[in-house]
Amino acid sequence: MPLNDHEQRILDEIERRLAEDDPNFVEQVGRTDLYTHHTRGIRLAAVGFLLGCALLLLIWVSIWIPLIGFAVMVSSALLIYRYLGQLGRDQIRAMQEEGAFSMTGLIGRIAARFRRS
Repeated sequence: MPLNDHEQRILDEIERRLAEDDPNFVEQVGRTDLYTHHTRGIRLAAVGFLLGCALLLLIWVSIWIPLIGFAVMVSSALLIYRYLGQLGRDQIRAMQEEGAFSMTGLIGRIAARFRRS
């Protein structure tokens, strides 16, 4: 539903005041979109998964450390699955085109396989 003229003027005034008060925040919000948010989440979850794998190898220290590592791995895998499911088809295509050997290209290919199944 489009805004009427009065509401549009109010919104423009709010945007102008925000840009004057905190230009760094406006710049940061303008740079970040859903695509970058999901990509960052996938990368952090992948690091968590690898950390869980490393914890899993420490069975000689204590039985509790590998159990925590397994929980971290499962949680990270679920986060990756969730983020991949929230990416749109256009975003996945853009990720695939970024490069065959880049981390983003790899994530894009994995996401495309999740979409097909």
